[in-house]
Amino acid sequence: MGRRGGPAEPMSSSVAGPDCCGGLGNVDFRQADLCVMTWLLGYVDPSDPCFVAAILTIAFNPLFWNVVARWEQKTRKLSKAFRSPYLACYSLGAAILLLNILRSHCFTQAMLSQPKMESLDNPMAYRVGLALLGVGSTFVLSSFFALGFTGTFLGDYFGILKEARVTTFPFNILDNPMYWGSTANYLGWAVMHASPTGLLLTVVVALIYRVAILYEEPFTAQIYQQKASSSHKRS
Repeated sequence: MGRRGGPAEPMSSSVAGPDCCGGLGNVDFRQADLCVMTWLLGYVDPSDPCFVAAILTIAFNPLFWNVVARWEQKTRKLSKAFRSPYLACYSLGAAILLLNILRSHCFTQAMLSQPKMESLDNPMAYRVGLALLGVGSTFVLSSFFALGFTGTFLGDYFGILKEARVTTFPFNILDNPMYWGSTANYLGWAVMHASPTGLLLTVVVALIYRVAILYEEPFTAQIYQQKASSSHKRS
């Protein structure tokens, strides 16, 4: 979604020692992700219902929009039901927005239901979190304005294709700015709340988005290759 033109003390202080990632000179980033999650789990009760609800909504949302979009691309069932690919895309976009609101609500409730991290509970950390929220919001909103509604909400799966890949800001800064902007928003929100639970959930958000990107980008590229081939044949 929005990928291209086409929102206390630890339970155990010995969870991770100072050498958990093998030292900065020998970092394996897959191992680093695991290290961060292991450290944060020392502060979090994973059995808390609010935490479980947050994990489920974080995992479900990209699964939902990818399954529905691929089903539509293969069958055109939504376009036929709404008698317009645009109305179908707008309806899916509205559903995604509602699911994202639910995800953000569950994320916030999970943070509020568990203890704060004392080392983050200070004005400086709050300002850092606010800055992250500002950067993330800038990437999300500028991506939306660059792509438009249908470009953001999987219009290419409905046959609503752009003439060319968008290369203006923020796509000239990084790939998939909508996803990473959203991740920055969650990170900033977690830091502002001094929440280790929020930090752990942000790691989960980033990992889910990584998987979604690996799943989506080849398929989206295939759609545009098919369009290019059709245009070449007609010419």
